[in-house]
Amino acid sequence: QVQLVESGGGAVQAGGSLRLSCVASGHIFSIGRMAWFRQAPGKEREVVSCTYSDGTPHYRDTVKGRFTISRDNANNTVYLQMHSLKPDDAAIYYCATVDRCSVEGVDSWGQGTQVTVSS
Repeated sequence: QVQLVESGGGAVQAGGSLRLSCVASGHIFSIGRMAWFRQAPGKEREVVSCTYSDGTPHYRDTVKGRFTISRDNANNTVYLQMHSLKPDDAAIYYCATVDRCSVEGVDSWGQGTQVTVSS
């Protein structure tokens, strides 16, 4: 079992930046892919970005060029750097371990961190 704890959410104005962090503990030797998802009120949870264990990233189209996922294996941490935030980016952001980049592929979820973007 892997435990995931996110941090770094907050309230920013449109155009601002935030960096989310997710620290993994537990059976971390089993972690392969990690991912960030988000869920806005009234909407389905969606993948934002995934990274393979070698760091190869994948992004949903609406965040390409603005968000960057990175991974620090030595500290069992994955980050999501978010720039040029838009009101549409507002959501609860979840870290997850996955066997594929989809909600159905999630093995473990974090508790989530709230991101609020005002226009």
